Amino acid sequence: MLIGQVQHSLDAKGRLIIPQRFRSDLGDRFVATRGLDGCVSLYPLEEWDRLAAQIRSAPIAEGRTMQRYFFGFAEEQQPDSQGRVLISAKLRQLAGLQKEVVIVGVESHVEVWDAQAWERVEGSVEDEDVIAALSRSGF
Repeated sequence: MLIGQVQHSLDAKGRLIIPQRFRSDLGDRFVATRGLDGCVSLYPLEEWDRLAAQIRSAPIAEGRTMQRYFFGFAEEQQPDSQGRVLISAKLRQLAGLQKEVVIVGVESHVEVWDAQAWERVEGSVEDEDVIAALSRSGF
């Protein structure tokens, strides 16, 4: 299960070591793409296929937008022997990734955040927001 968070650094070439705790669930190959809210998302292939099927089944007007957003920036990744992947310059730019990053497991996929951006996101979530969201979702 992809849960928890790990602070890490990008190297000078834009490579990221995928922490061991996430490697087995992400698999030998996975997809990196533009994430929501200003991050890079890493999807295990099975989860990527599920997301792609949902997007393909969306009405054409919404589907086009989602296809461009997710598929237009998608990159298949295969970690090297040290567990590193190269996050493209475009994805790093879109997510504002600098040197220090936080890798966050969000159950079905992993998000890679610039460390300062993650602090803002993490600090903006209040218990009341979560309670309200749970209530709207039928919990």
